Amino acid sequence: MADLLLVEAVNDALHVEMERDAAVMVIGEDVGRLGGVFRATAGLQDRFGADRCVDTPLAEAGILGAAVGLCMAGWRPVCEMQYDAFSYPSLDQLINHVGRYRWRTRGKMSFPLVVRMPYGGGVRAPELHDDSPETYYVHTPGVKVAIPSTPADAKGLLAAAIRDPDPVVVLEPKLIYRTARGDVPEGEHVVPLGEARVARVGSDATLVAYGAMVPVAERAADALVGEASCEVLDLRTLKPLDESALLASAAKTGRVVVVQEAPRTCGYGAEVAAVLAEKAIFDLRGPVVRVTGYDVPYPYWQIEDAYMPSVERVADAVRRLLHL
Repeated sequence: MADLLLVEAVNDALHVEMERDAAVMVIGEDVGRLGGVFRATAGLQDRFGADRCVDTPLAEAGILGAAVGLCMAGWRPVCEMQYDAFSYPSLDQLINHVGRYRWRTRGKMSFPLVVRMPYGGGVRAPELHDDSPETYYVHTPGVKVAIPSTPADAKGLLAAAIRDPDPVVVLEPKLIYRTARGDVPEGEHVVPLGEARVARVGSDATLVAYGAMVPVAERAADALVGEASCEVLDLRTLKPLDESALLASAAKTGRVVVVQEAPRTCGYGAEVAAVLAEKAIFDLRGPVVRVTGYDVPYPYWQIEDAYMPSVERVADAVRRLLHL
């Protein structure tokens, strides 16, 4: 085991997978000589050369468009979008091309493409650097979506994404890039897509979260000790969703709070709530409660703490459920 920060685990995964498979390459803005703005790609160009770790122009649509052609030529490109909101110009490529190619070719062509990007707030960044855009990608047919919350999962989920025959978007929570530290298996390490993780065992309520909201849910569970025993379910993969783990936890506790950083309307928490309403309604002792961001553009850093779900907001949601 190695003791790594989350961003170091991402870097480790890229080194291991590029060494394992000569078809894996990394492309993006400043990924080579600079090693990425968060240093997630540090050392790749020195080790594997400028042909496999490619610095691109500032053109996200061009990055993903180039990756489409690279896939067709037999490569397994890993695209870095420098920040979450910078990815929006590439949505045309993602929705109209990347997500459709297996369907368009009647299954004859796989599309092993990865789009990874830092996402979320809490780091005092300027406008267009702090969004939580996971729902756009989850809603796109043909695209899988993974979001780690621990260093081990950051490495394992990225490895699984790179090896997957279909396109995968991996969102990396920048808030915990350099605060989440933990044991990470050395060498090859794969965490299967579509399997949730019980981060904490409990009996009175389930806190469903992913990415940077998992530590918030865990701290809320700590704050509620003596009032409620909270289970924390880390989804890890939003698509495919591990419905069996979600339903099992809901049946066990009877109460569910979903925590997401993204705006409330049509956010991923609504999908989780819908699944529970359809398949776990007789197990629930109260409504599914969502603790979310607000339906506003991500605020400037001076007030971003008021926007992000907090330990207090999550704990209050659990208390409301307990007293229904």
